[in-house]
Amino acid sequence: MYVPRFNAVADDAEIRRLVATVGAGELITTGPDGYPLATRLPLVWDGDRVLLHMALANPHWRSVEPDSPALLVVTAPEAYVSPAFYPSKAEHGRVVPTWNYSAVQIAGRLTVHTDPAWKRAQVALLTDTMEAGRTEPWAVDDAPATYVDQQLKAIVGLELAVEQVAGKAKLSQNRSAADQAGVVAGLRATGRPRDLQVADAMDRLAGD
Repeated sequence: MYVPRFNAVADDAEIRRLVATVGAGELITTGPDGYPLATRLPLVWDGDRVLLHMALANPHWRSVEPDSPALLVVTAPEAYVSPAFYPSKAEHGRVVPTWNYSAVQIAGRLTVHTDPAWKRAQVALLTDTMEAGRTEPWAVDDAPATYVDQQLKAIVGLELAVEQVAGKAKLSQNRSAADQAGVVAGLRATGRPRDLQVADAMDRLAGD
């Protein structure tokens, strides 16, 4: 991923926060014919590994050799930025449209797990992570054991051993403070949920 210096997210905690907030990513590997394969999957980042699972019926996992290289792409809300948002447009007109977004790319080696105990532990950890904060969180053990066993037979586990991480936040850092404020105001004025989320991300960045 191309990451200009002013767009780099170097703080590990912030990168992990973004990944945890999104909670899913696009897992990309190379298929047997040399073409890329991609599947969007829920995830949990646990220490130096990312744990996932996919449907047994999905042919994607069958092309994964032991320790195959893989890329996981996690993207946060993104938004179109109109030149009309910039106060500098009225000053000199030297402005163009752009796209604001935040993303994390995690590269490493991928391992497939078919062991029922491993899959159960992964699903339980993922569920506990996603249910955290709910008044009455659901747990895997809330379902009948035989039913869970049947469901586990329909998935395969995936473990990505993290080797490289790149974080990028393209949030108008290259613009003046006035233009950044104009982008935030412009995005909020649209009322679109993703625009509001990008505006929130810009405000958080400005407050750091």
